[in-house]
Amino acid sequence: MGKGTKILDIGGTLIWYYYICKREVWLMSRNIVPDRWDKNIDIGRFLHENSFNRENKEILFGNVKFDIVSQKNGKIIIGETKKTSKFHDSSIMQLIYYLKELSKVGVDAEGILHFIEEKRTEKVYLDKEKLNELKNAESEIQKIIESETPLPVEKNNFCKNCGYREYCFA
Repeated sequence: MGKGTKILDIGGTLIWYYYICKREVWLMSRNIVPDRWDKNIDIGRFLHENSFNRENKEILFGNVKFDIVSQKNGKIIIGETKKTSKFHDSSIMQLIYYLKELSKVGVDAEGILHFIEEKRTEKVYLDKEKLNELKNAESEIQKIIESETPLPVEKNNFCKNCGYREYCFA
């Protein structure tokens, strides 16, 4: 990609990975896919495909794909489904990114995270503090993407179940 390369839209997936592992951001930006046979990826895919059957699922909007879109009392609700709240911060910021994208075209929406295994939800709202945090994250993501080499491996609590662990620890 080279220095100075600018991508137009980072996307919710890279936002999500940024808060888990910055090395994953680099791998994803290069279209390096995680282990397709990873059981955690299969479980997540199953939960996503088999939850909220009555809702409008996977709605494309520009460069983003919303898990769930609904309307309540005239308000658009963007839902994001997650297996658990283990990746709480990354899930919130991914949803903040989606809400920001909608606000850019004048749509005032609310977000809701659905933690399937915990059978609970959490509302997410767009505010200045979260927007500033998102702006900083997007700037850092751009720097990671522009790097010719991946960031060094930084082992964290999420490595054990990561679909990319073979790239880091093989």
